[in-house]
Amino acid sequence: MRSRLSTRETAPAADRVRDPQRTRAEILEVATSEFAANGYAGARVDEIAAKTRTTKRMIYYYFESKQGLYLAVLEQAYSVIRSLESGLDVEHLDPLAALRELAELTFDHHESHPDFIRLVSIENIHGAKHLAQSAMLPGLSAPVLDVIGRILERGRAEGVLREDVDALDVHMLISAYCVFRIANRHTFSTIFGRDLLDPGRREHYRAMLGDLVVEHLAKR
Repeated sequence: MRSRLSTRETAPAADRVRDPQRTRAEILEVATSEFAANGYAGARVDEIAAKTRTTKRMIYYYFESKQGLYLAVLEQAYSVIRSLESGLDVEHLDPLAALRELAELTFDHHESHPDFIRLVSIENIHGAKHLAQSAMLPGLSAPVLDVIGRILERGRAEGVLREDVDALDVHMLISAYCVFRIANRHTFSTIFGRDLLDPGRREHYRAMLGDLVVEHLAKR
């Protein structure tokens, strides 16, 4: 009996060793939810292990420590939005339409990835001390700034975009709107009685963001 039980318990772990990419992806998926829901201090590696049907030892094998796992979660969360931004095909659009497209992509991503917003908020509470240790840090800013920079350069050459705003200004403007809508949903609703994620107002808010970006950047 003891031998059969041992075989059943070790079989899933053996499967994961044979498929490390799948195992790592499963751990990251569960860890993302746990850290987003409970914060860095509140999340438990034992709980993550239980939900992935693996072991704490195996998690440390892949990520070395709880901090290493948390950092990997942050890096993956940022990589998703950066990949979307890098893949955005706006070269065929006029500069103002391209900026609207970028703003709407960010709007859609943040709405569909609320855990990303929670993780960013949590890391800000920690003063970004974990993110500062990321080897991927230089790549976390380059994609979006490159996309915006090319749009601004093209728009200025065509005489349709103002000269006194840089790519980081534009990214901050878009992020501020999109993050606020998700991060402050509950407090805003409690105080003002309006749900910022009300499906009936979604297109209104999406268009509002595009209008704000275009109106602010259009050359007068």
